[in-house]
Amino acid sequence: MSVVAVLTAAGSGSRLGHALPKALVPLRGEALVVHAARRLLDASGAHGPLLDEIVVTAPAEHLDAFVVALAATPTEDPGTPSPGPRVRVVAGGATRQASVAAGLAALGAHLDAGTTVLVHDAARPFAPAALVARVVAAVAAGHEAVVPGLPVTDTVKRVGPADAGGAEPVRATVERADLRAVQTPQGFTLGLLRRAHDEAARHAHDESLAATDDAGLVERLGHAVWVVAGDERAAKITTARDLRVAELLGDA
Repeated sequence: MSVVAVLTAAGSGSRLGHALPKALVPLRGEALVVHAARRLLDASGAHGPLLDEIVVTAPAEHLDAFVVALAATPTEDPGTPSPGPRVRVVAGGATRQASVAAGLAALGAHLDAGTTVLVHDAARPFAPAALVARVVAAVAAGHEAVVPGLPVTDTVKRVGPADAGGAEPVRATVERADLRAVQTPQGFTLGLLRRAHDEAARHAHDESLAATDDAGLVERLGHAVWVVAGDERAAKITTARDLRVAELLGDA
């Protein structure tokens, strides 16, 4: 079974207080994107490494910096008997949806529609290899769209419009037993994910309409999406506080 990945890394680092693109922000001496790529590459199955290829989507003006940052990750060498996974960098888009679409296009048309494709965010640098393998296994078991998720532990309220003072009226308390906080990597059959992106392409470059979650695009097709157990180590880094917490905890 062939497994490939699109690693989205085209976001800015403004909310982290950095001039660098978010995925190049250092964490424990290495860029976020390097941590994320390494954990994808570390995932293994019964016959060795799971991934055949990773396409990293980066800001167009920083492609060279990403190539340099990722230079230590395995790349395909046609001269070796057992070439390792290829890691390529391509320009992303204006939104996450557009970046994933660019990554899918870069994978090329030669891959079979049944190929497993993972979509992962560089902002989740410590997603463990075991989580990656769990998602891949679920796709291989026949679930064409799989997301990892964690039970929601906070009480969740549905609210209405705020009043003049900013207070929001509670409309309902949502039953949390049925809720999951979704993470990445998300796994799909390549044919299904390409179809989902093709159907939603007209919204890809509009930040207010573009999807922030690939499973949501699949849901719009009316296709089933399945949840497997997530992992707290796959936490997303969005703010400077998140980065400080990751510095302290790492992937412990």
